[in-house]
Amino acid sequence: MTNPVTSIIGSAAPITKDANIGSMLVKQGKITHEQAERVRHLQNEEGLRFGDAAIRLGLVCASDIQQIRAHQLDYPFHAVNSGTYPPPLTAASQPFSAEVEMLRNLRDQLMQRWFATGHKKLAIVTVNPGDGTSMLAANLSVVFSQLGNPTLLVDANLRHPRQHKIFSLDGRRGLSEALAGHAGLDLLIRAETFLDLSILPAGSSVPNPQQLLNRSAFGVLNERLCDCFDIILYDTPAFLSATDCLTIASRAGGALLVVRKNHTRVADLTVFSGQLRRSGTEIVGSVMVSF
Repeated sequence: MTNPVTSIIGSAAPITKDANIGSMLVKQGKITHEQAERVRHLQNEEGLRFGDAAIRLGLVCASDIQQIRAHQLDYPFHAVNSGTYPPPLTAASQPFSAEVEMLRNLRDQLMQRWFATGHKKLAIVTVNPGDGTSMLAANLSVVFSQLGNPTLLVDANLRHPRQHKIFSLDGRRGLSEALAGHAGLDLLIRAETFLDLSILPAGSSVPNPQQLLNRSAFGVLNERLCDCFDIILYDTPAFLSATDCLTIASRAGGALLVVRKNHTRVADLTVFSGQLRRSGTEIVGSVMVSF
């Protein structure tokens, strides 16, 4: 894999998930045994949690504690300023934030309404460019993979792909090569840090994305992907920039509609929703983003 995602633990000593925070910090070399005793003393004296007491004593920072908690719960974690991923990929940088909790709520609703009924594919669609579909798709793919279900994020935006940049991957080969018959599933990239998450980048730019997406090869590829993954999310271009999203959503069978607060026009949304339904796509739900 090119530019593999590195382990969030780095070269620190291995730790067990059932260990308490104090012993985990000691094993990682964050604090000494003597410092751990100081923390426990303050913890008992003030009625604090171990992590809060360690932070108050200035022995560790909040991100150290978040990393431990993330490891215990199998949540991948990257500090906001680590430079590994952009800050908006909050499912990785802030797994215990209110925003990511809302993402998990959205994930759970989609599981109940769509994926638990036998469907495996879902397109993330929107009306206007810049409405945040790429980042929402990226975040959703991370929280879906946390369930332990093999998850695939497909960058089907062949015009302005972003997923290879978000996940720091080599995006020179991907979906466009697969649809053109120049490559197969060897193009899938395993996001190692995110356990059960794989990514299919958009690949090289092509002059005719719509024609390529309409090939029967797309249907064949979908069938092969469904044999390998439980959850497949498609990042798509905005409706007003290209009608590719209608083709992709039709292939997926279902779509999650992204609406941007104070930006998406009701008239455009009505037209888009109607065309999705006429193409045989079920609108599974909608989510409003605000930024």
